[in-house]
Amino acid sequence: MLQLSEKMNRLGTETAFEVLARAEALAREGRDIINLGIGQPDFKTPPHVVEAAIKALHDGHHGYTPSPGILPLRESVAADLHRRRGVEISPDRIVVVPGGKVTMFFAILMFGEPGVEILYPNPGFPIYESVIQFSGATAVPTPLLEDRDFSFDAGAVLDQVTPDTRLLILNSPANPTGGAMPRDEIDKLVKGLVDHPQVAVLSDEIYSRISYDGREHVSLLDYPEIADRLILLDGWSKTYAMTGWRMGYAVWPAALVEGATRLAVNCHSCVNAATQHAGIAALDGHQDAVDDMVRAFEERRRVIVDGLNAIPGFRCRTPGGAFYAFPNVQGTGLDARSLQRRLLEEAGVATVAGTSFGHLGEGFIRFSYANSIDNIQEALKRIRTLLLD
Repeated sequence: MLQLSEKMNRLGTETAFEVLARAEALAREGRDIINLGIGQPDFKTPPHVVEAAIKALHDGHHGYTPSPGILPLRESVAADLHRRRGVEISPDRIVVVPGGKVTMFFAILMFGEPGVEILYPNPGFPIYESVIQFSGATAVPTPLLEDRDFSFDAGAVLDQVTPDTRLLILNSPANPTGGAMPRDEIDKLVKGLVDHPQVAVLSDEIYSRISYDGREHVSLLDYPEIADRLILLDGWSKTYAMTGWRMGYAVWPAALVEGATRLAVNCHSCVNAATQHAGIAALDGHQDAVDDMVRAFEERRRVIVDGLNAIPGFRCRTPGGAFYAFPNVQGTGLDARSLQRRLLEEAGVATVAGTSFGHLGEGFIRFSYANSIDNIQEALKRIRTLLLD
């Protein structure tokens, strides 16, 4: 009998991919399935980005690259952050990795070990809690509150910090809630963190370009007082509809770059060379496709939020960013997992139960509106029919 390490029992998964697999299996059986479960844009990668990758292959970019990423790409990232955030970031502090999850993994492994506490958002992206537990650290949930549009209470978060806290994870705009942290709460949080210099911050800003109602995205890069302990996570997957290209980046404090690079060398060597050239084209080229996509998401947001609020038993806040609605479904009398199952098996609508994002997600369901308005409207019709029959 093979005997695996005990820590493998602590490693979770991401339910959205399980739902996707089941939805695809039902579709193969001939069922008509509307997928509002998977969190990826339904748009194509912009053509000029695709062409840049093709050109890179024709030009012979077939080999290894430096583990942190090619310098022209890291320079493009730094220039993009300067344009959007007005901050000066040395390319030497940027490490390009195959997807946003890798930065999460690296940061948590750097700080996580038995006896250590790591704070993470709940309900939140499930990989945070999974990897914290895998590292041996104690996962401490920071509640995201429905009555605050799924932001946090800065004072309550600071009250959770102890001498054993080494890392605080933030995510805005957030998965699964679509919540966006307001500047005044972040101001309070950063001010309070001055008294806890041992706490590093991982700010997951992968949805930073997908904000609505003219809302300014508040980046933790705006706070120089924590620059020496801030890890910024961002990338191309959501902004440029490049989920399958597998490329993200992080801005690391200077003191942690060497460690992040060593982890990259040991883990994946480097990111696909042609993909990196596509990343340059995405950042340096015109942003029309991004703007068009966000406008489309904003219209879909209106349709799905209005539609969910019209269904008896549903109560849905308007998300400030990303492409998720996270309605409270307690009024249906069903727990989140049972409702997820019935929506898929009986109504042909794929969603993800709130409990897939932490225990504080009970009573909620995540809908991804990265789908057409026609499909969203049909899904809403099916849900009403299921629940009212």
